[in-house]
Amino acid sequence: MLLLVSALCVVSCNRQSESPEAAFERASRAFIRGDLQASKYEARNKYERLKNSNFYWAWKFRILEARASLWQGLFAEVPPLLTPAPQNIQADLSIPTFALLGVAHAHLQEYSDAERALNQASALCSGSSDPSCGEVLQARGLLASEQGNSTVAAQFYKLALSFARDHHDTFLEATAYLNLGAESLAQAHFDEALDESQAAYEAAKSIGAGVVEPIAQGNIGWACYRLGDSEKALQLFIAAEKRASELQDFVDQGVWLTNAGYVYMDGHDLPLAESSFRRALKLEQTVNSRENIYNNLRALARLALEANDPRKAQDYAEQALSIARRSSNHLNELYPELVEGQAATLRGDEATARKILDAVQRDAACPDYLKWEAQHSLARLEEAKAHKDAAEREYRAALSTFEGARSTVRHGDFQLSFLTNGERIYDDYINFLVAQGRPDEALRWADYSRARTLSEGLGLLSKGKRTADHAVPPTLNAAEISRRAQSVLLFYWLGERQSYLWAITPLKTVLFPLPSGATIDALVQRYRAALNGPQDALSSEDGRALYHTLIAPAKALLADKPKIFILPDGSLNNLNFETLVVDAPAPHYWIEDADVVNASSLRVLAASLHRQNSGTREHPRSLLLIGDSIAPSTEYPELPRAGEQMASVARHFGGAQEQVFQREQATPGAYLNSHPEKFSHIHFVAHGTASRLSPLDSAIVLSKSTLEPESFKLYAREIVQHPVRADLVTISACYGAGSRAYSGEGLVGLAWAFLRAGAHNVIASLWEVTDASTQQLMDRFYDELGKGASPHQALRAAKLSLLHGSTFHNPFYWAPFQIYAGS
Repeated sequence: MLLLVSALCVVSCNRQSESPEAAFERASRAFIRGDLQASKYEARNKYERLKNSNFYWAWKFRILEARASLWQGLFAEVPPLLTPAPQNIQADLSIPTFALLGVAHAHLQEYSDAERALNQASALCSGSSDPSCGEVLQARGLLASEQGNSTVAAQFYKLALSFARDHHDTFLEATAYLNLGAESLAQAHFDEALDESQAAYEAAKSIGAGVVEPIAQGNIGWACYRLGDSEKALQLFIAAEKRASELQDFVDQGVWLTNAGYVYMDGHDLPLAESSFRRALKLEQTVNSRENIYNNLRALARLALEANDPRKAQDYAEQALSIARRSSNHLNELYPELVEGQAATLRGDEATARKILDAVQRDAACPDYLKWEAQHSLARLEEAKAHKDAAEREYRAALSTFEGARSTVRHGDFQLSFLTNGERIYDDYINFLVAQGRPDEALRWADYSRARTLSEGLGLLSKGKRTADHAVPPTLNAAEISRRAQSVLLFYWLGERQSYLWAITPLKTVLFPLPSGATIDALVQRYRAALNGPQDALSSEDGRALYHTLIAPAKALLADKPKIFILPDGSLNNLNFETLVVDAPAPHYWIEDADVVNASSLRVLAASLHRQNSGTREHPRSLLLIGDSIAPSTEYPELPRAGEQMASVARHFGGAQEQVFQREQATPGAYLNSHPEKFSHIHFVAHGTASRLSPLDSAIVLSKSTLEPESFKLYAREIVQHPVRADLVTISACYGAGSRAYSGEGLVGLAWAFLRAGAHNVIASLWEVTDASTQQLMDRFYDELGKGASPHQALRAAKLSLLHGSTFHNPFYWAPFQIYAGS
């Protein structure tokens, strides 16, 4: 006990003898790293200790205490701390004092007080180069933003950014980027917001500004959410909320809880969403953050709509609208007004709903994401009232608005995810067309939504093709595609209320209704788990149920067409249809009856068939063979049978042009520099990784390069950048097909990347594969290929050889590999 008291005395005595400069530096560092409570405590103590002996340093500590309170969202604490401002103090004290008062009053929506304080600060900055003047520019931007003047706000933030760079103030640079990103989010410029928020995060990280990092991280999450990537967004929200809680940053903690609630709501977990929203609202009400209370109320209004409670939705919307009107921020009025229109629809008040929704979508300030939602709501209203022409017009307008917004997305990853934002519009419109007896047109629109990024990259579809008023899907002759393929095409659509199967033959197209997407998803998830287990999947009831649901309705059309093209949707991208269980005449896998090939869309398949039917080969038979790499780490040990597989593949190309990179030569650079466009066949024998959050970061694991020892992964985003014209790319690696299916785009990973680069066919795996079974399967595959079989015929023969053998008959060994048809 004596030792402890003595130690505390030493610390206390050292602190008492510490100079104000050193104490201020220590408290400021605590603020920067995000330890706001410690910074406030230290600043308050030093102010009390120095106020009668050294007023200059006392007031610097008072300013620091006020700044920490602001970052905690405790805006109401700031005016009492800094008012009345001392008279005749130095500029380096008076300028930040008035700037902080301006920010606090702006957040409290006390705009005249904010303007008065910032005018005083600006007057002091006139002709001055005091570093605090950059803070005044930020405050001016915030006030403009709070009043709904985004253009002026962005101008001030850019001036602050320029000021920060001129004065080498990295913290100001980080916060200027942070505010620019927040303004871009408010204006629905999500690409720009992503870049600006990322710049804020990187600047903050470079100086250990933990007070900024989680906010930038959360803003990146909101941009991801609005660009359609809810999965990545949720992880960022959870991380940012946890850090905000640790920092006692109550305002931002509430923001990230609200944003996470949106993701839960979109995933139909309404109880979890409500819990998240209400926790956030309690925090925001505690600190009286009116803007964020508004955000909570509109979120709760939307949740009430999802729960089919129009009275509660109307009540929350009215509260949110009242806050928006008091702040004179017209843009903030539009969302609760949209909810009021949707609530009127649920109540059956057609006239009110139509009036409000039409006004929202025509408002010049309406961002695209609200506009297409209003148009979609109008379409559903007109459909419910059996106004067919009006419903058609509104559906097409909503799709046109959505596709126009999609065409502006620049980031490659989010071009993949953005369609998620419009999947409900497409789903409802396809249901509408089917109900109107127009199944062929419904198929045309369904195919238009498929493989968009892939098709645009391959030049098969113009990005954002529209007339003045409507999105325009290309013409589609499904029967002709089936005739040229000499096969039946099974095109699936998994919908929220109703799913569909179009069975397409050269003579006719037949539409079959299927259960909801959620029902099918549950079957697929259970059956996938069974396929990965040790038991024989022939006994699986889910395998039988999936066959009866997905294949049996079209069975009569498949009798004389053993080759089947599957065009899957949603969770069906993760399902190998060959493994579905057929009962008659005895239980067996569907691979015994059908030769199955996967395609992403009808137009991509049509392009592939056109190339094949032209009878031209782009390359003489040649092979690029890469693998059997040296283990780059313990995470990726060497594959014992890789050398054998390499030798076996090479043997089947005896006499042909070959380029082999093996062991230490098998590096990412070796592939990228090999001119892969020259080869007819490309084969990898290696580990593979599938990134779920960033699928273009999926990679083939190769050897380390002596020039770049940290670079041993060949990433999907690199593969896309190097054209390929191969007849076949084989990825003999785990998870080559990817692990995440995007709405409309299908599984995105290594296989998608090679298709996007131009490969005509790709073989890749859906799950982890074993070395021994893969070596045997590939040996038989290339035997069949050498005999003149097509890639799909050869792969089926190889799978059947394992199925009929004694060692690897379980689908776990032969079913992971699938063939994907490219252009």
